[in-house]
Amino acid sequence: MWSFSNIANSIHEWLSNNFNPTWTIIIEMVIAGVAVISLFALLGLVLVIMERKVSAWMQIRLGPNRVGPKGMFQSLADTLKLLVKEGLTPGGADKFLFNLAPFIAMIVAMLLMAPIAFAKDFQLWDLNIGVLFVSAVSSIMVISILMAGWASNNKYSLMGAMRSGAQIVSYELSAGLSILAVVVMTGSLQVSEIIESQRNGWWIFKGHLPMLIAFVTFIIAVTAETNRAPFDLAEAESELTAGFHTEYSGMKFALFFLAEYVNVFIVCAIGATLFLGGWMPFHIGKWEGFNHVMDYIPSSIWFFGKTFFLIFLIMWFRWTFPRLRIDQLLNLEWKYLLPISMINLLIVTAMAILGWHF
Repeated sequence: MWSFSNIANSIHEWLSNNFNPTWTIIIEMVIAGVAVISLFALLGLVLVIMERKVSAWMQIRLGPNRVGPKGMFQSLADTLKLLVKEGLTPGGADKFLFNLAPFIAMIVAMLLMAPIAFAKDFQLWDLNIGVLFVSAVSSIMVISILMAGWASNNKYSLMGAMRSGAQIVSYELSAGLSILAVVVMTGSLQVSEIIESQRNGWWIFKGHLPMLIAFVTFIIAVTAETNRAPFDLAEAESELTAGFHTEYSGMKFALFFLAEYVNVFIVCAIGATLFLGGWMPFHIGKWEGFNHVMDYIPSSIWFFGKTFFLIFLIMWFRWTFPRLRIDQLLNLEWKYLLPISMINLLIVTAMAILGWHF
């Protein structure tokens, strides 16, 4: 199976031959950091234009069509506008926290990239509690939102931040229980082992109906966690102008905007890893010929294809369903998703003990 391991090994060997072990590790960390930042910038450009084109397609209109071929460079023009736009800080704001909040949002997003396996043997950090690491670090995101809302000294920002806090804390429960369903089936928290367990079939297929329920619950929960419509109560334009980032402009606003899209990519990458096999090709049992053909497709294409399919699904939600009220949003979680997730986890546990899966 094609992989990036040869490239990574070549870089490591060259650095080892020219530098001492300490400098080798430092330079490799710098390379990894630059690669992640570059990926962030690329994701921001791609996902923004993708969002606008998907919405235009669903609403039977053209969307961006002026800058570049078929408007493909529109997000570059938007980025240039944000770069030259003045960043203002309100007079009554807590300046330190106001300026710190967008950076915390980006730092959290960068940390979440660490355990994701982008291709075969291409992972920043394959720690043995990878899934737990993602669940724990992602919950820190709410701190940046609460910090931004409170430090802005704006009642709309504060209301948006409080809504976001209640929303994220609530939907984390259902998302966590859905992740636990895969962990129970796999018997491991390590991302590489979860992917390896799907060599003979992805969990969404070989886990029967309970894993399908876990997948649907996960997608709904992470859509709410990332403050995406129809769960975007934290920044409801009709009620709160822009919610927690009402007072932000210029690059500080751009960091929040970029963090939102990167978080969408991350949760979809986690969903693809847990339920759709990550970089693992589509294999069917003992169909050796078919499985061999699937192995010819590069693992990175499998990973990004699955991830962008889930991103498209979340964008489809945004342009299909109307925004919920705050009481409807919390009712959906506490009265429906959470009980369903708990019962489903019990069923999955029984299936794992009795071996009732493919």
